[in-house]
Amino acid sequence: MASKRKLGGLEDREVSVIKGMMYHKAFGTDQEILAHFSNPRRTVNNGRLSEIRRALEAQADTGNPAIDRFRPQPIASRDEINAFLAAPPRFDPRTGLDLVDDELVIKAREAMLLAVQGYNSAAIRFKAETFIVLSIIAWTYLMLAHYRKRGIDCVYRDKNGNPETTPHGQPKYLELGALLKKQECPLTEAEKTNLEYLLGLRHEIEHRGTQRIDDAISAKLHACALNFNATIKKFFGPRCGLDHEIGFAIQFARLDPVQRRLVSAQKSLPKVIETYNLAFEKNLSEDILKDPRYAYRVAIVPCTVNRRGQADDVYETVDPRSPEGQAIAMIFKDREKPKFRPKDIVEMMRKQGYRKFRMHDHTTLWQAQGAKDPGKGYGVEIAGTWYWYQSWVDVVCRHCEERGDRYR
Repeated sequence: MASKRKLGGLEDREVSVIKGMMYHKAFGTDQEILAHFSNPRRTVNNGRLSEIRRALEAQADTGNPAIDRFRPQPIASRDEINAFLAAPPRFDPRTGLDLVDDELVIKAREAMLLAVQGYNSAAIRFKAETFIVLSIIAWTYLMLAHYRKRGIDCVYRDKNGNPETTPHGQPKYLELGALLKKQECPLTEAEKTNLEYLLGLRHEIEHRGTQRIDDAISAKLHACALNFNATIKKFFGPRCGLDHEIGFAIQFARLDPVQRRLVSAQKSLPKVIETYNLAFEKNLSEDILKDPRYAYRVAIVPCTVNRRGQADDVYETVDPRSPEGQAIAMIFKDREKPKFRPKDIVEMMRKQGYRKFRMHDHTTLWQAQGAKDPGKGYGVEIAGTWYWYQSWVDVVCRHCEERGDRYR
């Protein structure tokens, strides 16, 4: 088991390895040493290495706490250093998650990735049921990780307040339904209702035949996936989002509104879904029923423009209350990319704890990266004003994370 983190963000073992690299003088320069101990969630600067070097060279306490805290750790041998370098990385380079401390978040991401990939696979017919099971696992891990991060108890307890355990003696954690009912649950009413729908449907169709239910509940599944992506980024940062992992789904069939209407008229809703929907939705408010976080309905149509770069997206919006919207029985949802002004981004960084990040820092960053080059897709100029997309906000977040000591 890894030793407890010490001041400076380094563990005892890591300090020993750094001392060994310095002492044996065969493991690179200080800059190369730094590369082995820095990651997206933690940066180690040259000043820390200078303190360790002075502690290594000191024969006795220096009277400087910043240096003397590194004196007790032993000097690692060459074999210990080689073992350290050969060990698998502890941090995921894409998300910056700690493979040990953030295990629940990593499992949540992977469960939802599997759910979406399975649903999008042309080779899989058992789509909706598999998605429901995996997405419920994903949400359970995500909510447990969120509550644990805030020190909120998520273990079943008996009437005396003692933790309940499984037959093997492990703590019995709350399932998703109970996690949603906790007073501290941060999800919106529509998001909770969406998950309650899927939980109830899982119980309803369990151990039953469930033919032709994919189309009947696809709006709820879509909302579940989008809600998860937004929530994991809100809880654990934009780097944890799934939108850069899974691209837009491509299909070979064209969506013909007339053909779709005729086909829909010839097949009835699966009885199990029809019965469950009537029971579940009869008491829901109109606001919840129409909220995209409960059921997200999107249709895609060809969209032609006169000039390149004129359209942000290929979606066209149709009011569902209009004759066109009622005729094709679809809701077209506007998905124009969200846009941010520079001051919005600076304020976002400050709210994330980078209080020293200022407009000058943002300007210097985008100029150094040539970020306003239209080919990079970081933003768009509208009526003489430049607006940034979320992809640029993610770049700024990574920049601040890498230089946390400077901006905090």
